[in-house]
Amino acid sequence: MPVVEIAGKKIDVNEEGFLTQYDQWSEEIAKELAKQIDITLTDAHWNIIKFMRDDFKVRGESATSRRVQTVGGVPIKEQFALFPKKPAKKMAYIAGLPKPKGCV
Repeated sequence: MPVVEIAGKKIDVNEEGFLTQYDQWSEEIAKELAKQIDITLTDAHWNIIKFMRDDFKVRGESATSRRVQTVGGVPIKEQFALFPKKPAKKMAYIAGLPKPKGCV
């Protein structure tokens, strides 16, 4: 697995750039990852990121957009506004989680 430097720390990632070690993530790293995909994080973004990380801890897999809507309470339309084009993938990327198994 590749190792990259993000926010001054060496981070394990997969070939697509997704973090592979849950505990290597930090809010600083999230900010840098968001910058890489042209997203400026707001409170609304952070609410989803925190939900994604908490949900992953319990389930062991990244939430899909549908789960973020039904369990996290964030409508899919809002997810697309906050994380344009591929929200589930972008939410997981910034949250330091594996790419979701399904987009929806």
